[in-house]
Amino acid sequence: MSVTPLARIENPKGDLYHALKSSEDSFSSFGEAYFTTVGVGEVKGWKRHSVMRLNLVVPAGSVTFCVREPRSARTASITIDSANYVRLTVEPGLWMAFKGNGQGLNLVLNLASIEHDPSEVESADLDTFDFVEDESASGDHR
Repeated sequence: MSVTPLARIENPKGDLYHALKSSEDSFSSFGEAYFTTVGVGEVKGWKRHSVMRLNLVVPAGSVTFCVREPRSARTASITIDSANYVRLTVEPGLWMAFKGNGQGLNLVLNLASIEHDPSEVESADLDTFDFVEDESASGDHR
């Protein structure tokens, strides 16, 4: 996984939030873009994609992502919100879950490398792995 700082350009009529450029190293291809929401205290996941690369941005609210490497059982987490506006790139083969922190709208944008294909994703029960919230991820963790 890798974490990329993103530009937020302030404007009195409304801010502009960068998400992903095709010239960036974390861009491999474009399959689809979709938004999902997560309620405060709710956890979605665990999912592991075999092909899809996730590029996750939180344009509204606060969301903690927990990513687990299955071979080493190494787990890292990162909270993305207006104070830490970054893009989280999750490579295929990693387990991922996320939790809503904000009282209002917690909105996640995924700029996925392929279109949704149910045959390339595996799901696990929420209690399969511990959801770690205190290990901060920053920089490149590929």
